[in-house]
Amino acid sequence: MSEFYSEKDLQREVTELQGKSATAARLFDIRRIIGGLFVIYGVIVTIAGFTASDADIDKAAGVNINLWTGLGMLLLGLFFLAWLKLRPAAPAPPGVEPEDDERVD
Repeated sequence: MSEFYSEKDLQREVTELQGKSATAARLFDIRRIIGGLFVIYGVIVTIAGFTASDADIDKAAGVNINLWTGLGMLLLGLFFLAWLKLRPAAPAPPGVEPEDDERVD
């Protein structure tokens, strides 16, 4: 037994799928992933910089490389997250439907 859907049901389903797609696009925005990873690793490397011994600093020609690299990573990660917050992914224009090769009339 086959079911027939009205045009209203199909339009509602398409609208619902577009909303889910836009939500997934915002959730998996690459800026969120990159920013989050840089912040996490930046915190870890910065902590390693704060706990660096004099011997470690001497190996790097007197520069606390872990501290500076960690702070740089933190800044880059925060930049990506701020960019995501200030310029969110644009939603799909209303009324735009994905093109199908087969149409059901």
